[in-house]
Amino acid sequence: MTAPALELLLDWQPLPAPPSLLGESPFWHPDEQALYWCDIPGRALHRWCPADGAAGAHRQWDFDNEPGCVAPLPGGRLLLAMREGLFRFDPRDGTRERLAPPPYDTAVERFNDGKADAQGRLWVGTIYDPRSKPAAALYRWDGHTLDRVAGDVTVSNGLAFSADGRHVYWTDTPSHRVMVYTLDAGTGRLIEPRVLHAFEPKVAGAPLAGYGGRPDGAALDVEGGYWAAMMEGRQLVRIAPDGTLLARVPLPVRCPTMPCFGGADGRTLFVTTARANRPADELAAEPWAGCVLMARAPLAGLPVNFAAG
Repeated sequence: MTAPALELLLDWQPLPAPPSLLGESPFWHPDEQALYWCDIPGRALHRWCPADGAAGAHRQWDFDNEPGCVAPLPGGRLLLAMREGLFRFDPRDGTRERLAPPPYDTAVERFNDGKADAQGRLWVGTIYDPRSKPAAALYRWDGHTLDRVAGDVTVSNGLAFSADGRHVYWTDTPSHRVMVYTLDAGTGRLIEPRVLHAFEPKVAGAPLAGYGGRPDGAALDVEGGYWAAMMEGRQLVRIAPDGTLLARVPLPVRCPTMPCFGGADGRTLFVTTARANRPADELAAEPWAGCVLMARAPLAGLPVNFAAG
């Protein structure tokens, strides 16, 4: 019989920054010792640098379309995947240069979750806004070309890369399944897909109190544990490389969106959350909804990969 997952209780606190409508794509910048994250419907990029002191720790950049994800580039610039394409952005002067146009109809689709691999290639999926069919896809940007590598999903999410570079984790959130693929590092091809872990689907009309959530964004720790934010489930889960559910991590908000590890030793766990389109009674009971939450983790996470310049 499989042992039940450990309930891991952490001491959560909100980051001293304004809440987002839908926080996403957090990463800890090792050179700046700062946290970046996106507010997708808020059309904003945020940065929190504790070394800048309380008055200057938080900065915000506003845009004319939605940023789905952000990754660091060498030299202090950032790579933004937005509804209108891929952009190189310099937070020092606010300049933005489009590197690639969107490979989809922007009226119904946009870039969503994305991360760079160890070779600097940005893997970024899309979301099909109507959610009515699996019309979204996964793309790979090598610094020069944007290639479609997988499709037939509705909400691409959960990207993460194993420390040895041999495996890619990916999920279509409505499927309630986390997939893992073998990665051919040289060609960037995904092969040998298998289900890492499947979760119970949401039952129409059933109260959310009994729902464990669906896998959204994710991060990996130094032992290979896959930490997934369970949207509407009020929790993170930690999954072993063999698919065993190791731990459930309760949260003080209903809708986490993505975890990441950071801080000087990689043991600060940050989690972006959402408040957009949530019921008024839920928001009244959860004042931290939309905030970035942080807690001390029992182990460190993998550092962020820089995208190719």
